[in-house]
Amino acid sequence: MTTPPSTRSVKFSDDERGGWSSDRPRREGAANRPADVSVRCHVLGPTDRMRYTPGSLVMIVSPDHAERDRFAKRTLLEDQAAVLSLDKVHSLLKGRVPEGQMEERASQLLDAAARKRFEAGESVVIAADGLGFEERDHWVRIAHANRRPRHLVLIEVARDKVSDDERPALNDLRRKLDAGELGDEGFHTALRLSGPTIGELKRIVFRPPPRDE
Repeated sequence: MTTPPSTRSVKFSDDERGGWSSDRPRREGAANRPADVSVRCHVLGPTDRMRYTPGSLVMIVSPDHAERDRFAKRTLLEDQAAVLSLDKVHSLLKGRVPEGQMEERASQLLDAAARKRFEAGESVVIAADGLGFEERDHWVRIAHANRRPRHLVLIEVARDKVSDDERPALNDLRRKLDAGELGDEGFHTALRLSGPTIGELKRIVFRPPPRDE
């Protein structure tokens, strides 16, 4: 059995980065259609190092926020400024914003921070707040509008750490990921880590591929 390469590099052509769109003119008075963000998704296997194109969106999704944050802190040592989450914004706003305005204000600030990084050509790592499609679609469309590659990493946890309410959404995400169907949502790559494979990935970096690749 061959030994897999120690570094997984992810790169895309300009055509792949923006997704598909139609050149046909929109009929006058017709409702605006959401942009088609679908792309071909590559399902990746575990490796000890992931290298994404600078300026990419990476979503880290997990039913357990503590495991999600540990993974981000451990693998993104060089890029902690790129890691954005509602939990971080909540901690910054605590005591400064009335509770009734917290969620709306936190979402606004998180969006603004991500857009600012994309506009500057910087990478964005979203520590997802949940498992639902709506949140993923929100961030994919922001990245798509800025012509940024989109990637997803699913961090699995023990069954007892997944609530009954979360299980249907998690099972749906697993199915889509394993079948390569996350390309329909706009993700160029998807990676699923569980058990010992979580520890195998030591580092995530945002760097151009070596010239010889």
